Amino acid sequence: MMVRMKTGTITNIQKFCLHDGPGLRTTVFLKGCPLQCKWCHNPEMISAKPELYINHKQCIHCDTCITVCPENSSEQPLRCKSCGTCVEACPTGARRITGKKISVTRLIQQISREQIFYDESGGGVTFSGGEPMQQAEFLLKVLQVCRNKCIHTAVDTCGYVSFDKLEKIASVTDLFLYDLKLMDTKKHWQWTGVTNTLILENLEKLNRIHHALWIRIPIIPGVNNTQQEMKAMAQFISTLSGIKQVNLLPYHSTGVYKQKNNEGDWLISKKSLSKTDLKSLADPFISFGLNVIPGG
Repeated sequence: MMVRMKTGTITNIQKFCLHDGPGLRTTVFLKGCPLQCKWCHNPEMISAKPELYINHKQCIHCDTCITVCPENSSEQPLRCKSCGTCVEACPTGARRITGKKISVTRLIQQISREQIFYDESGGGVTFSGGEPMQQAEFLLKVLQVCRNKCIHTAVDTCGYVSFDKLEKIASVTDLFLYDLKLMDTKKHWQWTGVTNTLILENLEKLNRIHHALWIRIPIIPGVNNTQQEMKAMAQFISTLSGIKQVNLLPYHSTGVYKQKNNEGDWLISKKSLSKTDLKSLADPFISFGLNVIPGG
């Protein structure tokens, strides 16, 4: 049984979003993710803890951070305690702490401010990340309050979580945005750090109890942008009755300037797919009678 947490850790609350579910939406980004996708454009969200983030495009190498750091950790990141001293001193704003604690009450207050726009547009609030299921107890409480206030909710998940948690969340969620990356188990492990067995099993189980599911597939050049991969996904998705639409999301390279903040072999590509490329990748889904939307 999940104990309902009173606080969670978020990185951002973005208003007036158009691509995270129906209507005008507020998207809440929760920190922490169990995957290590090598194309991740938000690597600062992987850790569940608040941490120092450096925008290297803004850094002018003035060494103010080194001067003020109580741990002298600017050149030794492992010693950094994310105290924020260098953030306050940085003259260009290149440094910030990603992740802040927020209470259920405070978050609901911020979400509710836009309720008139949700009601008029058929929108609501979407919980994304990172991976929101990493904070399932906190998420459950927020979703319950949203339901009581008649606010439409969507949860964007990679599905890599125990199904008992997913089942509880499903009982108070109006829409799931379910991410799929690859059907090949070995390739999935190679590119994300985990296998897709649990993800696919959970999607099948979730489909049996919830009938408002959108599948979101990030199209990554050199990873999954093949007809073979799309056909395998389309064939699997076509067996699920609750799938309302499939979104093919083009890869974008916003993670390029964040690369230096992370260790590991990150795939940072500046390649992008044209509308024609995305439309051709949609053909296998169309052939299986699925409602596919290239580009969003």
